[in-house]
Amino acid sequence: MYKIAIIEEFHKSGLKLFDNNNQNFKYDIINDASENNLKKLLPQYDGCTLRVSKLTENILDKCDKLRVISRHGVGYDNIHLDTLKKKNISLLITANANAIAVAEHVMYLMLSISKGIVSHDNSVRKGLFKKGIRNIQTLELHKKEILIIGFGRIGKSLIKKCKSFEMKINIFDPFVDDKTISSLGCNKVNDLNNAFKTADYITLHVPLNDKTKNMINENSLKNMKKTAIIINTARGGVINERDLDKALREKIIFGAGIDVFEKEPIDLDNPLIKNDRVLLSPHSATFTDECKIRMAKQTVQNIIDFFENKVDKSMIVKL
Repeated sequence: MYKIAIIEEFHKSGLKLFDNNNQNFKYDIINDASENNLKKLLPQYDGCTLRVSKLTENILDKCDKLRVISRHGVGYDNIHLDTLKKKNISLLITANANAIAVAEHVMYLMLSISKGIVSHDNSVRKGLFKKGIRNIQTLELHKKEILIIGFGRIGKSLIKKCKSFEMKINIFDPFVDDKTISSLGCNKVNDLNNAFKTADYITLHVPLNDKTKNMINENSLKNMKKTAIIINTARGGVINERDLDKALREKIIFGAGIDVFEKEPIDLDNPLIKNDRVLLSPHSATFTDECKIRMAKQTVQNIIDFFENKVDKSMIVKL
């Protein structure tokens, strides 16, 4: 029997898969994900699931029995990958579960910012109704140009949604060939700085690593149109938050929608908190009822499939 640690509880629909296979799997839920507690408990398990907690080098060095980590999501910057590779621990992600929810969240942010929804809502609640309407600038998505940076499952899910607004879709992803992109009715761009100059909307779908950290910074923001709106549902740190705050306050760009932050939970002294030109959400793009169920089931199914030697290759992270 395989012992599995559920690090931070998730939707019970996933755990039912273990309950239905209790002759082969036993699981324990660990809600105290502090480094000291995981150093003490995790070494006894064959596999584990992981949400947002960190698996540091100090924790993983103790885990001689651990064979697989199933991430409840697609990012893995909270895991010390060098130690995984050294100890030959496999890493799996829920690759197919969250694309729809995140793509919809991108559209929600784009539309809410473009239409001035927060400002309009506030004016109605304050009894102003149409008195201040001329002071609220709003935009249309119709036939505008969107730049999608990173063209994985989420980026692909965005295409149909953007096409319904007749948007021109540009893609920046050096790992995807021109033919694949053009076959979907999109344009591949190779020069990111030039692409910034013409984009009305910029949405980020890349992991956080040495190449993408601070990808959006003071210089790139100055390259953008004054009516540009930037959306980040990928990872905090891809955008330099202080540079973004400055660009918004100085009206270098029109607005931003941010779901992920360099530090989470976000510090209350982060300047973006008091910036009314940015719409914030608490790393919640995947928090639809439907997506929570899909992610929970896929997280657990990945563990079961791993030990039954039939894991879907698209779920495996190459270390």
